[in-house]
Amino acid sequence: MRLVLVALIAGIWLATGMRACAEPSKWSAMNVYDQAREQELAARAADWRNGPVVYQVIVDRFSPSSELAKKKSLYAAPRRLRDWQETPKTGSYLKKEGVWSHEVDFWGGDLGSLLGSIGYIQELGVDVVYLNPVFSSLTNHKYDAWDYHKVDPVYGSRADLAALAADLHRRGMRLVLDGVFNHMGRRSAMFEEALRNPRSRWRPFFKFSETSDRGYIGWYDVENLPELNLENPDVQKYIYGAPDSVVQSYLLKEEIDGWRLDVAFDLGFRYLTDLTQAAHTAKPGSLIVGEIWNYPEEWHPAVDGVMNMHGRKLLLTMLEGRLSGPMCSQMWETSIADAGMDHILKSWLVLDNHDTPRLPNLLPQVWQQKMARMLQFTLPGAVCLYYGSELGMTGGEDPEQRAPMRWDLVSPDNEMLALHRRLLKLRHAEPALRYGDFRRLHSENLFAFLRRTTSVRETVVVLANPTNRTVKELIQLRESKFQDVTPLRDQLSDRTFTVFSGTVDVEVPARSVLILKADTADYPHGYNRYDRIY
Repeated sequence: MRLVLVALIAGIWLATGMRACAEPSKWSAMNVYDQAREQELAARAADWRNGPVVYQVIVDRFSPSSELAKKKSLYAAPRRLRDWQETPKTGSYLKKEGVWSHEVDFWGGDLGSLLGSIGYIQELGVDVVYLNPVFSSLTNHKYDAWDYHKVDPVYGSRADLAALAADLHRRGMRLVLDGVFNHMGRRSAMFEEALRNPRSRWRPFFKFSETSDRGYIGWYDVENLPELNLENPDVQKYIYGAPDSVVQSYLLKEEIDGWRLDVAFDLGFRYLTDLTQAAHTAKPGSLIVGEIWNYPEEWHPAVDGVMNMHGRKLLLTMLEGRLSGPMCSQMWETSIADAGMDHILKSWLVLDNHDTPRLPNLLPQVWQQKMARMLQFTLPGAVCLYYGSELGMTGGEDPEQRAPMRWDLVSPDNEMLALHRRLLKLRHAEPALRYGDFRRLHSENLFAFLRRTTSVRETVVVLANPTNRTVKELIQLRESKFQDVTPLRDQLSDRTFTVFSGTVDVEVPARSVLILKADTADYPHGYNRYDRIY
């Protein structure tokens, strides 16, 4: 019996071994370079912070509340409740309150109405919902917090925020809040007490100065935004240093997934580092992304990522005709090399938001807008969409760009919405676009690059022609696994080009973008022998 059992085990072992030899593992199909890269790419893929699609929402402006009749008292003067169809306009300065009248105009959205509209955001293909500040405050923008630990009643409560986070998590999505930790609001009870009483325990929380006409330092000299004294250890503990601090408590209690830090460039490396480490301790894998308009180098690991305003500036300047495509691609390559790919992947590429005119106002020609979005969706980093961007909403300088969501534009006939749906679908289908490496491609006229993993089947080649003439060029592909005579198919038009000797002859129409992928259907075995996907 024992001999039979040994023979049976040996037979199973031999059969398994022979099958393993006949069916090579993914590792045996890889070259030595890819075996190391595959582990790095797997780690990137597992981290939700790398390359998600982020959707920015001003709660007051996204979806009208069904509870307005019950909430009318919350909009008492100096606040004013506007009709959803109205467009925000610059108002007059209210000396008593220290704000402009348009800062206290409200349109009535709240967390409940946002929750009721999450289905639309999910259907688009969004991974992360990012909310402008929700703290108790005077204004509609809420960058003048009165109490960080309270959600403004016009929006709801912390329980409503927790319900939103839970709903998003059930849908496989994440929630990021806007943290305004450089300054508070002038009418904060903490600041008013500190202003009245030099011996108040809150006095050291703010920056008082005898050289200021007001007696205190306001951010950007704004009367309503007294700066916090971050050098004070008690302020650090209050903001991020303790489990019941602002940063940690929302991560732990409401189970949000991260913070976008307002004017993070003013906080500096030391305090950003401390805050980020505190957040990661409270909730491993949480995200800290900073509003940093500077060059993106050296900000990691002080923050996980930045709002990549530098990359935005390069794209807008190219599309305005003031920077060539090849020079723009060189600058992108340099910034990625300097900052590091893992940092750039966690950074948010923004084209427009609540602080800038909307994209159609910045780039009035439709081809410019389309090219900007195509590049935003194919370059490294998170795609950050401002609510209504997918609809082609317009809006000039503050406050016009903060108009209510145009639900009337959600239509199958909306060309911009159709483009965004295709780009969102493409982004989710292509691992290389979410977390793959970046390689600039040499060109005399084009903004040209590719994104790649270890699989050539996932390589995406992007060729953007911002000029007013058709460009015909030979492009060196910089991808060793492209087999000769492989078709490269454009993902938006089905045009095809053919690989020869590691190059491709292309013809790119004026003011257009090609997004190319290899079509390996007619040559599967040649690819299977070195591709991890088979």
